[in-house]
Amino acid sequence: MAYHQKHLLSFVAFLLLILNLHVEHSMAKEVVPVGVVLDLNSTVGGVAERCMSMALSDFYAVNDDYNTRIALLTKDSGNDVIAAASAALDLMKNEEVHAIIGPQRSAQAKFVIELGRKAQVPIISFSATSPSLSPTQNPFFIRTALDDSAEVKAIAAIVKAYGWREIVLIYEDTDYGNGLIPYLMDAFEEIETRMPYRSAIPPFSNNSEIAKEIKKLNETNARIFLVHMTASLGSKLFVLANNAGMMREGYAWIITAGLSALVDPLGPKVKESMQGVLGLRPYIPRSKQLEDFKRRWKGIHLTSSKPNVKITGLNLFGLWAYDTAWALAMAVEKAGIMHSGFLKKNASKSNVDLAALGISETGQTLLDTILTTEFQGLSGRFHLIKGQLEPSAFEILNVIGKTERIIGYWTRQRGLSQELDDNNEVAYSISKDKLKQPIWPGDRTEQPPKLRIGVPVKQGFIEFLKVEWDPHTGKPIISGFSHDVFLAVLKALPFPLPYEFIPFMNKDRQSAGTYDELTYQIKLQKYDAVVGDTTIVANRSLYVDFTLPYSESGVSMVVLVNDEEKNNFWIFLKPLSLDLWLTTGAAFVITGVVIWVLEHRINSEFRGPRVQQLGTIFGFSFSTLVFAHSEKVLNNWSRFVMVIWFFVVLILTQSYTASLASMLTVQRLQPTFIDVKEIKNNSYFVGYQNNSYVEGLLIKQLKFDRSKLKPFSTYEEYHEALSKGTQKGGVAAVFDEIPYIKLFLAKYCSRYTMVGPIYKSDGFGFAFPLGSPLVPYISRAILNVTQDTNKLGAIERTYFSSRGSTNCEDPSASISSNIPSLSLHSFGGLFIITGTVSLISLLVCFFKFFSSHWPTLSNSNPESSFWSKLIEMAKHFDQRDSFIESFRST
Repeated sequence: MAYHQKHLLSFVAFLLLILNLHVEHSMAKEVVPVGVVLDLNSTVGGVAERCMSMALSDFYAVNDDYNTRIALLTKDSGNDVIAAASAALDLMKNEEVHAIIGPQRSAQAKFVIELGRKAQVPIISFSATSPSLSPTQNPFFIRTALDDSAEVKAIAAIVKAYGWREIVLIYEDTDYGNGLIPYLMDAFEEIETRMPYRSAIPPFSNNSEIAKEIKKLNETNARIFLVHMTASLGSKLFVLANNAGMMREGYAWIITAGLSALVDPLGPKVKESMQGVLGLRPYIPRSKQLEDFKRRWKGIHLTSSKPNVKITGLNLFGLWAYDTAWALAMAVEKAGIMHSGFLKKNASKSNVDLAALGISETGQTLLDTILTTEFQGLSGRFHLIKGQLEPSAFEILNVIGKTERIIGYWTRQRGLSQELDDNNEVAYSISKDKLKQPIWPGDRTEQPPKLRIGVPVKQGFIEFLKVEWDPHTGKPIISGFSHDVFLAVLKALPFPLPYEFIPFMNKDRQSAGTYDELTYQIKLQKYDAVVGDTTIVANRSLYVDFTLPYSESGVSMVVLVNDEEKNNFWIFLKPLSLDLWLTTGAAFVITGVVIWVLEHRINSEFRGPRVQQLGTIFGFSFSTLVFAHSEKVLNNWSRFVMVIWFFVVLILTQSYTASLASMLTVQRLQPTFIDVKEIKNNSYFVGYQNNSYVEGLLIKQLKFDRSKLKPFSTYEEYHEALSKGTQKGGVAAVFDEIPYIKLFLAKYCSRYTMVGPIYKSDGFGFAFPLGSPLVPYISRAILNVTQDTNKLGAIERTYFSSRGSTNCEDPSASISSNIPSLSLHSFGGLFIITGTVSLISLLVCFFKFFSSHWPTLSNSNPESSFWSKLIEMAKHFDQRDSFIESFRST
């Protein structure tokens, strides 16, 4: 009995031992080795290592029943590409890791990704954000962060909202920095913003090298900068830029996510140098999980247990690292990864034997599982699209003091806004007004850069531009036609354009030079533009770009006029031309002769001594001019001739009277000079507007001697010089542009006139630097303003209505020195009619006379010759007609 009990107890003990061994085996966890390659002495690396450790602790605390446990095998890359590749190779060959988290930098990842592809080990990076590393082209590469190209549209939206047409890129000369350039170029091209200069700074540059590059940037006169670099290099850049005076008023700086995500951990000296900077970084939605994690993070000591590991404040990359470890832990469990090695073992003892690198058995399975893993992480929704994190909203920050102030948000669907709704969508469309007011460098609220606009200082012709001074502040007050047109143009632009007017003057507040010198200040980078009555001419276009003209122009000359017509002694002869006078006189005489022929035989008033008859012919004919003839006509043909002649005389006298009256009553001004050659040949002085380009035109194009030129600055000086004339120290003419001449003639229209040819110019325009992207925008806005008659008309009435309200003739009308007289051509038809009637009357008269006397004369003297008979006929014609006399007596 005792024997059987002893064996029974032994059997029970054996069963209990077997059961205990089975339970212990069932409770054992599968440890999955995962490699980590980071620069542990960097801000990102130190924080990321701690965050991944906390992520795995949190994950397995929540999921204690999971069968797998990830073991992180960390290697320090030491910020070296070769060291990172060597560490990854060692992890794959010797540790047979199932995945590698890292490496930290894009340049390092480029080599490690190739190793991962060869060994089919997933390479998971939360910080290699360069677009040149594409998960679609590298199947075993997973990016658990946002691609840098995702922020390009947001950057372009900010640039467009503030209306910046030029921006300078400062980037780190690495794969991280270079990878973004093509995307930026395309985005800026879409919004018509130029990138005239790009500054590439090597990652290991010392302060002197960076300072040298900053000096070059300062010399380019650039004011808007986009910085794309890591925190280590960016912190140096901003300190040196601040020392160079490029963080003051008038500058604007934008930093990309790589630097914006690390603004908070930067030191106080760096933050002080970054005041007013705008930054862009992915938006992290608030959550209870995130707030709890931040509280726990604050409780961690600022130094790691490892002396070479640097831990600072929490940053975006730390949150991405946390979510990466969490996602990998989920994927390992879901894929059922067991500790299995590589299909092909590496027998080599060398760490760099790439040819003998094996292939992971679980790599493809783990890769596919990670790509389909989704959850709500600390940084937001973890969801991979095409191997990388799904793009989300971006927040726009403004560095102010020791903190960052969020001034707005951007999403791909809606653009810019001050706030996000519950779905992380913006509420409004793109506009700078939908961003909160930033504080710009220099502690200013005015948007940079202010356009430094040079304006001319003038004594006269202030209708176009006038510079006055505020008696209280001493600041310039600008007004005038050109000024108001420019303001109207700014309102027509699709973007804001801050500006300030700077008078081109010396210490005495007088003009500092000519218009050529004023526009040349743009090339010297003292002004960003010139606004005023600046003429578009060829020589200036060599160093500036002009907009389209907003006013007509051209050069002509104005001269003194004399009204000599009323004092002309022979003005009464002026109404009719010489040929008309001679024809009219001949017509009077011929008409008198015709009437005498018709009336001589029957009318006693047309008979008598030859001298008396001759006087009758002239007296009768010319007395008809005033219808005062005393002789009566008896012949009906005479009456017919007289009726027609009276009609001709009536038209001639009325036309003559009207023309003479016009000459005597209407002012006829005659220019003293009408030809430039006459002025040059007589070596007369001529005037021009001081500081204008007209001086060069007179010397180079019209070949005037410089000693014969006199500069003037006001209307009054023009008037005084012209009124004196050439004999009293004045000038023969003043040459100026047409807009000024019109204003001058509007004031002195009765004394002067514009004569001679017009020397064309392209008009008044606004000047900008060569290649300025603002020129096409300003030109289009000028067209909108000048084609709006109401808008432009209101500006013109403001400055020119008082000048144009006088009763003056059009000053641009040319006055002829030869007043046209009435010519024979105008009355040729009348003379033909009266001549024809007179000829017919004479033919009828002679026909009757010959028909009644020729037969009798031929019968009485048949032997006489033809000419003797004609003489006899002439004697009979001179005799009185007895038949008509007896008929009248009866």
